[in-house]
Amino acid sequence: MSTAGQLIVGVDVGGTFTDLFVLDEASGSARIVKVPSTRGEEARGFMNGVARVADSAASIATIVHGTTVGTNALLERKVARTGIITTRGFRDVLEMRRRDRPQTWGLRGSFEPIVPRDLRLEVDERVLADGSIHTAVDLDQVRAQAQALLAAGCEAVCVFFINTYANPANERAAVAAVRELWPNAHVTAASEVLPEIREFERCSTATLNAALQPVVGSYLTRLESDLRSQGFAGELLIVQSNGGVMSRQTACDVPVRTALSGPAAGVIACAAIARSAGFPNAITGDMGGTSFDVSLVAKGEAALSAQTSIEFGMVVRSPMIQIETIGAGGGSIASVDASGMLQIGPESAGSNPGPACYGRGNTRPTVTDANVLLGRIAADRPLGGGLLAAMDAGKARAAIEQHVAQLLGLDVMAAAEAILTVANAKMAGAIRVVSIERGHDPRNFAYMPFGGGGALHVCAMMREVGVTTGIVPRYPGVTSALGCVMADMRHDAVQTLNKGLAELDIADLRQRITSVAAACQQRLDSAGVRFSEVQQVIALDMLYAGQTHTVQVPLPVTQVDLITAAVIQTAFEAAYLAAFGRVLGGIAIRVMNLRYARIGVRPKFDLAVLAPTGAGSTQPSGEQQVFHAGRWWAAVRYPRLDLPVGARIDGPAILEQPDTTVWLEPGFHATVDSFGNLLVKPS
Repeated sequence: MSTAGQLIVGVDVGGTFTDLFVLDEASGSARIVKVPSTRGEEARGFMNGVARVADSAASIATIVHGTTVGTNALLERKVARTGIITTRGFRDVLEMRRRDRPQTWGLRGSFEPIVPRDLRLEVDERVLADGSIHTAVDLDQVRAQAQALLAAGCEAVCVFFINTYANPANERAAVAAVRELWPNAHVTAASEVLPEIREFERCSTATLNAALQPVVGSYLTRLESDLRSQGFAGELLIVQSNGGVMSRQTACDVPVRTALSGPAAGVIACAAIARSAGFPNAITGDMGGTSFDVSLVAKGEAALSAQTSIEFGMVVRSPMIQIETIGAGGGSIASVDASGMLQIGPESAGSNPGPACYGRGNTRPTVTDANVLLGRIAADRPLGGGLLAAMDAGKARAAIEQHVAQLLGLDVMAAAEAILTVANAKMAGAIRVVSIERGHDPRNFAYMPFGGGGALHVCAMMREVGVTTGIVPRYPGVTSALGCVMADMRHDAVQTLNKGLAELDIADLRQRITSVAAACQQRLDSAGVRFSEVQQVIALDMLYAGQTHTVQVPLPVTQVDLITAAVIQTAFEAAYLAAFGRVLGGIAIRVMNLRYARIGVRPKFDLAVLAPTGAGSTQPSGEQQVFHAGRWWAAVRYPRLDLPVGARIDGPAILEQPDTTVWLEPGFHATVDSFGNLLVKPS
C-alpha cells in the first residue's frame, strides 16, 4: 500500500454500486474499486469501499465525494419535518408556485408541497420592492411562531420574508431571534441561501435547503466521524451541482447545492477526457440502473443552468450543470400498455431485486435482460466485480416472452431487439434535447457514454443521432468517481440589482463584487485545500426594458476597477447578438442580477496515467454469438484493459472489463488512444 497521505480518492455512491477512483500521487498510478451500495445506509457502503483502498485510512490525503443522499431524500420525500416563518399573507407562495400544474391537460392533478400549510406560519413585517421597510418585524411573534413549530415536531425551519433581496434587515433580525431558541443549527435564512429576486424560487430553494440540512448534515457528519476513527486525517470534500467541490461544513450548511452532485462529477470528468482526446465538443450519456443522464460540453466547458426542478414543484435555483434525465437505465422495465405500445420505464427494477436475469424474484423484463438474451452481455460473466457470480439468461428469456413477445405477437429475439430499439430511441431523444433543441448540431460533437450500461449502446446512439465519433473512457463505470478527483473547488454567489444601466452605480457594483469575492474566498480558505491558482468569473443577468427573461452576460474583465458602464453595455450587446442574432437599438437596458463565481483550481494529474502500459495484448478471450439486426453474429471477445495503445478492433466485438461491457456493432471499429480511451468510428 502507499505511504501516508499520498492517495486522492473520488467516491460516487450510486443506487447499485459505490465506485471509487484511487489516484496515487507518489507513483502516478490509478486504479478503481467497486463495492455494492447499501441503500438507506450509504455511509456503510462508503466505508466498505474505503477499506478496499488501503490498509489504513491514514494513507488517504483527500476524499472527494459525489453524493445522491440529498437527491434521493427529495425524490422519496424522506426529508426532515420542516416549518416556514414568513411575511403575513405569503404562506402559500410555496404552493402557488408559478401557477403551473403537473399535467398541462386534464381535470385532475395534485401537488403536495414539501412543507404542509399548517407548518407555514406568518408574522407581521414588510419590506417594499425598493428596499424600504414598511413594517418592522415583530420579534415576539417570530419567537412565538418558532415555539409553535417546535411544538409541532419540526426539526428544521426556514425564515422567508418578501423582498429580502432588496433589504434583508427584517429577515436577519428574525433569524437571529429564531437561532437563539432553536435547539439545533438547522435554521435557514432565505436571503443567505439565495438573495435574488423572484419570491417562489427563493422560497423553494431555501425551504428545500432547510429540509435537507438534518438529512445531509447527519450523513456527512457520521461519515467524517467514521473516517476519523479509521485514522483519516485529510480533507473530506463534497461535489456540488455546479461541478465544483466544497468543504464538508459548507455542504452541511447549504446541502441544496448537492442536488445533482453525482451526475455533475461525471460530466466534469467527461469534459476533461474529451478535451485531452482532442474533442472539445462532446455529448455525454450516463446510463445507470434507473436513468439516462445527458449533458453537453461545448468548447471544453460543461453548460450551466441557473435552476432546475428535482421534480414538479421542487425548484432549486442555484448554478447547476445542465443535465437532461430520462427513465431509460439498465433496470428500466419493458411493458406493453393498453394500446399495445411497447414502453420502457420509467419504473425500474432497481438493484434489488434487479433485472429478471439476476434471479432475485423480479419476473418483468428490463433493458439488461434484453442485452443478456441477445448475447451482448455474457450471462456467465461475473457482474460488477463479483456482485453476481453469473446471470440467468433463461429467466431473461421467460420474462421477455411472457410480458412482451406474446403480447406483441413477436418471436422472443425480435421482442428483445424491440426493447432495445425503443430504449435507444428514448435515449437519442434526450441527446437531441440537449443539442438540436439548444441550437447545436450533434454531428459536430463526439458522443461519450459512461456509467455501467452506456458503452453497450454507443454504436446505436451514433447511428441514431449522426455522431461520427464515440469516446468510451478507460473506466466508464467509475467516471463520476474520476470526476470527483478532477473537480475544482467553486463557490457561487448572486445579488439582485434591478437597475437600469444608465442609473447603475458603478462604484456600488464594484463594492458588491469585492464583498462577495471576500465571502467566497473565505469558503475556499475554510476547506484547507491547496490550489494551483484562484480564478473568478463575473457576470450580470441583463435584458432590455419590458422583457421578462434575462441573458447572462460574462464580463470580459477580471479586475474590478476596470468595470465601467461602457464595458457592461458592449458585453451585453455581444451576448444578446450571440443569443438572438440582433441587438435592439433605442431601448433602455436593465441589469437584474450580479453573479459571481470564485474557483480554486486544484492541481491536475496527467490523464495519461489512465493509459495502458507495456506491450499489452490483442489476444481474444473467446467468441460469443450475438443477435443483431435480425440475425446471429460471431462476436470476438476481448479483455478491454489488456489492449495496448494503438490497437484496432473491428466489430462485431465485445470488449469486457470489470465495470462495463462495450458492444461494437458490425460496421464499426475502435482504436485505443494514448489516454486509454476507445475511439469508436464507422468503418
